[in-house]
Amino acid sequence: MKRHSLSQGIVLAAFAIVLVGVEATETNVSRASEAAGPSKASKQPKKPKKKVPRNVRVYVGTYTSGDSKGIYQFSFDTKTGKAGPVSLAAETPEPSFLAIHPDGKHVIAVNETASWEGLKNSGGLSSFEINAETGALELMNQQPTRGAHPCHLVIDESGKSVLVANYTGGSVIAYSILEDGCLGEASAFVQHEGSSVLKPRQEAPHAHSINIDPTGRFAVAADLGMDQVLVYRFDPSKGTLIPNKPTGIKVAGGAGPRHFSFHPNGKFGYVINEINLTVTAFRWNKKAGTFEEIQTISTLPPGEKRGPGMSTAEVRVDMKGKFLFGSNRGHDTIVSYRIDRKTGKLTYVSNTSTGGSTPRNFGLDPSGRFLLAENQGSGTIHVLKINRKSGELASTGNVIKVPSPVCVRMLAVDGGK
Repeated sequence: MKRHSLSQGIVLAAFAIVLVGVEATETNVSRASEAAGPSKASKQPKKPKKKVPRNVRVYVGTYTSGDSKGIYQFSFDTKTGKAGPVSLAAETPEPSFLAIHPDGKHVIAVNETASWEGLKNSGGLSSFEINAETGALELMNQQPTRGAHPCHLVIDESGKSVLVANYTGGSVIAYSILEDGCLGEASAFVQHEGSSVLKPRQEAPHAHSINIDPTGRFAVAADLGMDQVLVYRFDPSKGTLIPNKPTGIKVAGGAGPRHFSFHPNGKFGYVINEINLTVTAFRWNKKAGTFEEIQTISTLPPGEKRGPGMSTAEVRVDMKGKFLFGSNRGHDTIVSYRIDRKTGKLTYVSNTSTGGSTPRNFGLDPSGRFLLAENQGSGTIHVLKINRKSGELASTGNVIKVPSPVCVRMLAVDGGK
């Protein structure tokens, strides 16, 4: 396999990814002409539903400071909620977050380190090719992220760019992705500037995540250190990032915005705030790239106060846009909300134990039946059943053991059912 040379002496990086891509079916209504008389609107038969993959391959990103060696994988049955044996997909340092390429043949991972091949204040970014039969990941090439501790990434829909958030570096960077899946040259770099009220935690910028809006025209970066969700105009043909006007929206002082999720209808967005254990809902103007706050709601049960050592981690809207889920570390639960799809407002549903300690990112399987909750502290992934009417979660009793799991991504491996 063709490989590209390492840029600036980059070291092997690793990541784990899980790909899912399932969309709801739509009904097409077309105009049909009658043989005689005026034309009438008539409904055509519904298009057949897209098949939900029965089996997916789950990639798990981890921290390697303990027993983990890199990115792990296992098979998952979306009908039964049961997993196959766990194996090491690739050995690589600190592959904490992963993204699966739209071609389903490559995975890109961040290497969340403070230095990279002699470069200070830089982590790494690694591209892997997927062995279609075994799921093993073969390293293609690597690049430096030009900021310490890269912690989140996203690949654009065209598959031509990958965007990365550097936590300690307080910056974002974009790299081109070549046709063979290798990482090309950097196409954008932006250093965040600013701080907020909680010192020393917020004395400098800390870019914690980066996402692309449903139109593909804007990138959104949640910065914990600035208490701000920043917006960039993104050009997918060039991979450039240009600060929008206005540059973003502030959240409450000391909230600590961490991760972000857009609603599939493209009208709303949600940021989970790590420090004060809340979710802020926004109305999104997809033409102007601007936010308007709708509400801020606690991630804990009504009336419960934040306890010592508690913080949040991940936030996800389900595929149909009915529910929002968020993870609470220390409280060790997943919170569920019902989404009003007209207003974007959230209504609390429940908090459910993750069955372990320090839950981080979690995965929603393509059938919409299961949530895979990763517990970094206890080295387990617990499979929770989703009530698709209420959004409530319940334990299935199925537990997968993976050392220090941080991120899951799913990739379909069959044609569906």
